[in-house]
Amino acid sequence: MESNALMWFRKGLRIHDNPALDHARRGATRILYPVFVLDPRYLERDPSAFSPGSARSGLNRIQFLLESLADLDKSLRRLGSRLIVLRGGDPADVVIRILREWNIGKLCYEFDTEPYGQARDARVKDFASGSGIEVFSPVSHTLFDPAHVIQKNGGKPPLTYQSFVKLAGQPAPPIGQPFSSLPPVGDVGECENVGVPTIQELGYGSLGQVEFSPFRGGESEALKRLNESLVDKEWVANFEKPKGDPSAFMKPATTVLSPYLKFGCLSSRLFYQSVQEIYTNVKRHTSPPVSLVGQLLWREFFYTVAFGTPNFDQMRGNKICKQIPWSDDDKLLASWRDGQTGFPWIDAIMVQLKQWGWMHHLARHSVACFLTRGDLFIHWEKGRDVFERLLIDSDWAINNGNWLWLSCSSFFYQYHRIYSPVTFGKKYDPTGKFIRYFLPVLKDMPKEYIYEPWTAPASVQRRANCIIGRDYPRPVVSHESASKQCRLKMGEAYALNTASRGPWAARIWRSSAGNSEKTIQLPTRARDSNRNA
Repeated sequence: MESNALMWFRKGLRIHDNPALDHARRGATRILYPVFVLDPRYLERDPSAFSPGSARSGLNRIQFLLESLADLDKSLRRLGSRLIVLRGGDPADVVIRILREWNIGKLCYEFDTEPYGQARDARVKDFASGSGIEVFSPVSHTLFDPAHVIQKNGGKPPLTYQSFVKLAGQPAPPIGQPFSSLPPVGDVGECENVGVPTIQELGYGSLGQVEFSPFRGGESEALKRLNESLVDKEWVANFEKPKGDPSAFMKPATTVLSPYLKFGCLSSRLFYQSVQEIYTNVKRHTSPPVSLVGQLLWREFFYTVAFGTPNFDQMRGNKICKQIPWSDDDKLLASWRDGQTGFPWIDAIMVQLKQWGWMHHLARHSVACFLTRGDLFIHWEKGRDVFERLLIDSDWAINNGNWLWLSCSSFFYQYHRIYSPVTFGKKYDPTGKFIRYFLPVLKDMPKEYIYEPWTAPASVQRRANCIIGRDYPRPVVSHESASKQCRLKMGEAYALNTASRGPWAARIWRSSAGNSEKTIQLPTRARDSNRNA
């Protein structure tokens, strides 16, 4: 029997390797409605936020999403369809309404593993199932189904990369060739199709951000970037994550495909298959965890652990997270967030984040370590929130997983290994080109002082037109003494965590930020992992 079908886009903003869309078009011989619902949770303007944007997203990621939607609409139009963009509050409420009004017999959408998406989709699925509407929700945002991997591991998520890789096996290939047409779009009734809005139409026109990320959104851009990244087969074969250059910015020393994977503009299965084809045609190549395929598997690892771990995005109530009495210093947090720590390597990275919505993974390691266990001893959740807002590739599972890792709260426990805010960047970029670009106030500082401008004599500062303490801040901490104190605090916290091996034994810790006492639930010790993310 013929019925109308609804293809509900959220992530998975692509035509290629999209099982939900393929199933929707096969089951809709009459009408197919491709729909995206604007979510005020991510798009509604928040004037109180520390940067232009909504409560949860800066303008760079919002702009990337809008570009991705516009590109998806163009692709659908080439197939005889179009993207219906709706607004009106909670997306679940909007979808339930159109399921009622448009005589939908089949609802298709890509499976979402995030807690917010799970709760949203459960509401819609319950309504659809109760109304006799077929629901098809395939796993296609990841290479593997996290639930299947967890089931293979006895119902618990694997907590090391190596154990995950052994369990996961080989992913399924992407689905077949792209189709040449789609069923027509039906009457939307009283629902207003607002089309893909511009950043100005969302109410952000007067916020003063004139420059956006140089990385444009959309499936077309994703496939173009994929092809460009894979042209140099030797580079693909020899890719080794720890050897990337975090200071390369005009031509980043990585693929910059993460935002396209985050929004589903690029299929992870197509990426995986494309790299594997290159591997078969070269004499030798690197292997996981450092290889290019290894990076895709890191993504899968974090997705799986996040899916199977309650409260994965916080310290309290998270059984795999060490309970650490982090400091609470809003002034230090703001100096880090705004690129005003007085350490040019750290500040340039944070300015790049604000301007571009992206930075190299080793740069992320540097600033995350500096904020947490390296220098400032501020809670990883605070840094996570900044990354979540500003990164165009901000991904709930990966962002939280990496902050847990880099703060040595889970997965990685060698807290004595600290990224120097001075020497780490210098070994890649001794003349400071990266710093000069993103911190123009230091552009004339001699290379001898570019990483430590506070050590420059007054005469050198005057010639460089940059007086430290006036034009550029002095360091907010002494790295040598701060890192030593951080190691001591981490050691004390680890000892207390080890001592509290009973399941969820409550202890009173005195906050290192003041005299207030806090009751913190302490989990059993998580298993160590031998690799850094």
